[in-house]
Amino acid sequence: MDIALAALAALTFASANPTPAPLDLPSGPRLPVSRVSAAMPVPAPRDTMIEYSAFYYKRLTVHRWASYTMLPLFAAQYYVGSRLYSASAGADEDGNKDLHEMLAAGTAGLFAVNTVTGLWNLWDGRRDPNDRGRRVTHAVLLLIADAGFVATGILADEAEDGAAGGGASTHRAVAIGSMAVSTVGWLMMTDLFRKD
Repeated sequence: MDIALAALAALTFASANPTPAPLDLPSGPRLPVSRVSAAMPVPAPRDTMIEYSAFYYKRLTVHRWASYTMLPLFAAQYYVGSRLYSASAGADEDGNKDLHEMLAAGTAGLFAVNTVTGLWNLWDGRRDPNDRGRRVTHAVLLLIADAGFVATGILADEAEDGAAGGGASTHRAVAIGSMAVSTVGWLMMTDLFRKD
């Protein structure tokens, strides 16, 4: 009974005084809201832990080693192609033509291997925010170069019709443009462009 009476008294008192009296607490320095929010520590973003498989690193090793052959292949292809472009019909042209076709097959093989390994690793690393922009830009540039080399191969038939005619000059221009785009894409993955 005493508990019920105490509860009733507390309820009556609370309803009679709906607003409690302010407490007289000591106050510290008063800062404007902008300074208070600036002084409050902002939690640092969490580091994302990305775990790659052993197969990812094997593909990366193949991709890197294959890419080291790109610039020498381009230099040889340019040299042989330039000799074909400026040569008149003769015995030397057949040897250069065969070599040019072998180098073109080597370039096609290189780009096939690196496109597969590069896109596969790009997909596996899609959740990794580190250096994402550079990796995606590299992939886009090399895919543009892939398309350019496919066009170069298609234009090769027209290039055979005339040594320095319109077909040969278009073939040459597309090939050199594709080599340039590839080289820029390759260079951006070297240590020169790394932020860390």
